[in-house]
Amino acid sequence: MRPPRQIATRSLGPDLAAGPEDRYLEDYPVGGVFEYGDRLVTASEIVAFATAFDPQDFHVDEETAAAGPFGGLIASGFHTNALAMRLFADHYLSWVASLGSPGFDALTWPAPVRPGDRLRLRTTVLEVRPSSSKPDRGVLRTGLELRTDQGVVVMSTTITNLLLRGPVLD
Repeated sequence: MRPPRQIATRSLGPDLAAGPEDRYLEDYPVGGVFEYGDRLVTASEIVAFATAFDPQDFHVDEETAAAGPFGGLIASGFHTNALAMRLFADHYLSWVASLGSPGFDALTWPAPVRPGDRLRLRTTVLEVRPSSSKPDRGVLRTGLELRTDQGVVVMSTTITNLLLRGPVLD
């Protein structure tokens, strides 16, 4: 059995009607916009992630990064994705109905994440479509933006998820 989730972030406004522990395909309203966040990024976590997965100088060496193209240390784009995914999985995506994802579309990093940035995830429900071949599930398409507390977009994408439909009540 999986341990309970430890959620260190919060909703930044109205949330979906059902909590992630009881959320199904039908609980996502098309056009709904929801925000989650207040995730502080530190220099040490930027360096740790990049050392393991993307060891470019502007991600791992503060002195070299200061003289580089970004004028300082920045997070790897893949670290930025991981931060967004944590917020997405903890707050937005169903914990009981998720069947995985076939992928992302148009992933961009329009601005870098820097030490001291506080991040929030903005989700927009783009499409909710029951499957025509498997009636117990459907497709959820969501627009994601990861933003700093100043509103700067640091990541943007569209993700497709497969979710179970809710139980039929008599």
